Amino acid sequence: MYLDDVKQILIDVLALGPQGQSLNAQSTLLGSIPELDSMAVVNLITALEEHFGITVEDDEIGAATFETLGSLADFVAAKLA
Repeated sequence: MYLDDVKQILIDVLALGPQGQSLNAQSTLLGSIPELDSMAVVNLITALEEHFGITVEDDEIGAATFETLGSLADFVAAKLA
């Protein structure tokens, strides 16, 4: 449901350009996108918080959340539920 918005934020924050358009729900993030380092995760979380009006607590952030684009979009959806 929020996949396209999360995808666009990821593309913008990581400056992936046109190559980011090929990402889909099953695309792995951590370990597959070199630009997604620890600082980029912080910037991505901040961008998601601002865009969706959510607050992400430190204990909510884990590898499973950033495993795929779909899992990240599901996390956002759960925060908005």
